[in-house]
Amino acid sequence: MRVPSLPRPRSLAGQLFAMQAVLIAVVVAGYALFTYVSDQRQAEDAAVRQVTAVARSVADSPSVRSAIRTPEPTGALEPYALQVMRDTNVDFVTIMTPDGIRWTHPDRQQIGRRFLGRIGPAQHGHTFTETYTGTLGPSVRAVTPVTDNGRIIGLVSAGIKVEAISERVQDQVTALFAVAGGALLLGAVGTYVINARLRRHTHGMNATELSRMHDYHQAALHAVREGLLMLDGQYRVALINDGGRELLGVGEEGDVIGASVADLGLPAPLTGALLSSEPRVDEVHLTASRVLVVNTSPVSGGERRGTVVTLRDVTELQSLMGELDSERGFTQALRSQAHEAANRLHTVVSLIELGRAEEAVEFATAELELAQALTDQVVAAVSEPVLAALLLGKTAQANERGVELVVSADSRLDDGVLPPELSARDLVTVLGNLIDNAVDAAQGSAGARVTVTAYAPDSELVLRVSDTGPGVDPAHADLVFQRGFSTKPSGPGGRGLGLALVRQAVARLDGTLTVAESDDEEEGGAVFEVRLPLRTAVDPSPAPGGEK
Repeated sequence: MRVPSLPRPRSLAGQLFAMQAVLIAVVVAGYALFTYVSDQRQAEDAAVRQVTAVARSVADSPSVRSAIRTPEPTGALEPYALQVMRDTNVDFVTIMTPDGIRWTHPDRQQIGRRFLGRIGPAQHGHTFTETYTGTLGPSVRAVTPVTDNGRIIGLVSAGIKVEAISERVQDQVTALFAVAGGALLLGAVGTYVINARLRRHTHGMNATELSRMHDYHQAALHAVREGLLMLDGQYRVALINDGGRELLGVGEEGDVIGASVADLGLPAPLTGALLSSEPRVDEVHLTASRVLVVNTSPVSGGERRGTVVTLRDVTELQSLMGELDSERGFTQALRSQAHEAANRLHTVVSLIELGRAEEAVEFATAELELAQALTDQVVAAVSEPVLAALLLGKTAQANERGVELVVSADSRLDDGVLPPELSARDLVTVLGNLIDNAVDAAQGSAGARVTVTAYAPDSELVLRVSDTGPGVDPAHADLVFQRGFSTKPSGPGGRGLGLALVRQAVARLDGTLTVAESDDEEEGGAVFEVRLPLRTAVDPSPAPGGEK
């Protein structure tokens, strides 16, 4: 059995159209009714003023007083009354005795009969008006006295039939309804056009569906851990979720909405990516404390309406990739060392086979002493295990590239000096990238060498890396730490990320990072120095040259 489907509620635009159409119809009908009643009243008031003026004019006429004094007033007054009726467009002008006996009337058979209606106020010298049904039907009439030297010698009544007043109003009502109909039609067309546009913008959804969509939208917006940022056509923030505010390091949502992207205080490369009119796919950008993958997609509907931006935090992933690169380097160095060890072992075996055992022992002993001397040198200067392991691995790695990596005699960093708050991952990021950058710079130079100095004076850790490369142009002293800047050719993985990660890690640890030219004029090169505060009190190690 098929269950009948319930009718779908009307769309929001349809509901508004119906409501507006009814509202316009009620307003127009109310206005028409009000105007009709107002016109009716105005027509009656105009008729009262008209008949009063006519009655008084007749009563004040000297010819009327003269005719009343004659023995037969009707003969003189009747033609005059009919002439006034035609000239003033009233339905009757009746001149009568003070007792109400008619001298004139449009119907000659009524002459000599008593006037129908009140005449008392006029007999006492007052002009008054009333609506009364007389011989000609309902009429609006005025009655006024005719006086001669203060004595009332007659009465005058002028009137307009109610039917005539209604005919005058009818013409106005016809025009009124024509205007009302035109207004109703115009309002209906305008309402339809507006609601058709609203229907397109709401996609034909009703109020319940829009409310449900808004609730889902808000729930999804704050549930997504990734950052979501929406910009309008003028690149102002139209929407940002909790993840976006956290990743970008901006203030509360109410302070950010409506602000321009350029005013958010973001790094210049990231700001440029957000302001770009072209889509960006999986671009890596750095903020003060995070590595972000940014994707942008313009929103268009015939015209540019804005940009949707998604942000992913890959800070941890980038650190793990750095550690993986270091491990890969260590593996390559070990493979190279294994190859060299195999060559040396073959040499020892060959010397033994040739019966030159003493020379084989001397060769093996010399190689062992050289490797042990390198390890002893590093461990003696830097006994902190993480940094010592990093330096040993980087030494072998640099040696493969024809660069000598040495630990300065001024270095002294005992095990246990570094507090637990100082992450080993951050140390690997900082020192590993500085050494890699220095090896890249020194490679190919005469006497290529990288010198590492590490010590901890006055409750701070100092890491200094110098090289024999071409050095850093003072004009680029700040640019070298920006993501994407490099003076070397770009490889498959891109360039300009290592030093940017170093600056980010140093900033996260509340340290300082500087670059300068080497004081050694013969070697030249650049000197990068990092100073990190040690939040746990330590016994300061002797600083180079007696530094305290």
